[in-house]
Amino acid sequence: MGGARRGVGEGRGRGGGRRWRAVMAAGDGDVKLGTLGSGSESSSDGSSESPGGAGAAAEGGGWAAAALALLTGGGEMLLNVALVALVLLGAYRLWVRWGRRGLGAGAGAGEESPAASLPRMKKRDFSLEQLRQYDGSRTPRILLAVNGKVFDVTKGSKFYGPAGPYGIFAGRDASRGLATFCLDKDALKDEYDDLSDLNAVQMESVREWEMQFKEKYDYVGRLLKPGEEPSEYTDEEDTKDHNKQD
Repeated sequence: MGGARRGVGEGRGRGGGRRWRAVMAAGDGDVKLGTLGSGSESSSDGSSESPGGAGAAAEGGGWAAAALALLTGGGEMLLNVALVALVLLGAYRLWVRWGRRGLGAGAGAGEESPAASLPRMKKRDFSLEQLRQYDGSRTPRILLAVNGKVFDVTKGSKFYGPAGPYGIFAGRDASRGLATFCLDKDALKDEYDDLSDLNAVQMESVREWEMQFKEKYDYVGRLLKPGEEPSEYTDEEDTKDHNKQD
């Protein structure tokens, strides 16, 4: 009888040892789930060595490494994006500058045309209606206005004539189109344009265009606002103004 009980006790010891360890641990208020069929072993000092715990630690280290790599890669990506943005900005500035040179290049390109042999126009002021008569299709002479100033661009007729790439500006106030670098008719207004809706950068661009046209073409007079009376220029003023441009 004692042997049978001993056998039962040993059976319980062999088959239910793990379950008893769980119960004992639960009684101490520290449930070690790893002892329930996980193959973990507890040392005598209460520490636990579990394959699952080691794997979790390794996995945690992997996540930390991945997060660090992501942050490092993100910084490099931001740097690359910034460099690309700078390159694109530089390319845009070059494109605008060379485009402006192309717009003003008519000074030498159209000198062989019959229109270049026309005498200099006397200084006078223009209304919008008067300016439109000088679009190159009604007369050989071509005028355009920039920032309230009228210029004779006849010697650049290959560019500003009816068949030229910038013929849309002929006989018109080209300020808005030049400020926005737009060659569409929608960029030009049929009525007087005070440019009050342009921002500071666009207005600065208009003034730069004005200076470039003063250097390359003859300044003829002012573009009049609605109701504004034209000025009367003497021959001396006209000659003095032309001498300044020469």
